Amino acid sequence: MKNNKMLTMIIIVLVAIILIGVIAFVLINQFNKPTGSLEPTIDEIVEASVEVPEITTNLADNKIVRMSLKIQTTNKDAAEELTKRVFQVNNIVIQELSEMEQKDLEGKQGKQIFQKSLKTRLNELMQEGEVQEVYFTSFITQ
Repeated sequence: MKNNKMLTMIIIVLVAIILIGVIAFVLINQFNKPTGSLEPTIDEIVEASVEVPEITTNLADNKIVRMSLKIQTTNKDAAEELTKRVFQVNNIVIQELSEMEQKDLEGKQGKQIFQKSLKTRLNELMQEGEVQEVYFTSFITQ
């Protein structure tokens, strides 16, 4: 009888210790989680961005477009890769624009569609990261 009571007490103490340990582990993990996504600083964005020199080309409707771009990548290595691929970026921009008319680039929505298309095409090239955003730094159509 006495052994059964002693065994029961030992089991209860062990279960209590295990429960306390599990609760402590869960609480520590919950408090150590980062709150929300960590947005990059402007310095990190600039470091991971590539300036594309001004491009002038014809559109499908024989209008002319002149633009400069800044392309934000995921990290510095991706930016270095994209810098080496600027000639490919220019080629993709010219190809995309050659199929568009001036009306396709009008307004906010037209420019956003072009940016999204460009981002998709550029990400197909990338090996060291990916393109996060495409920004216009100048944009003129005639």
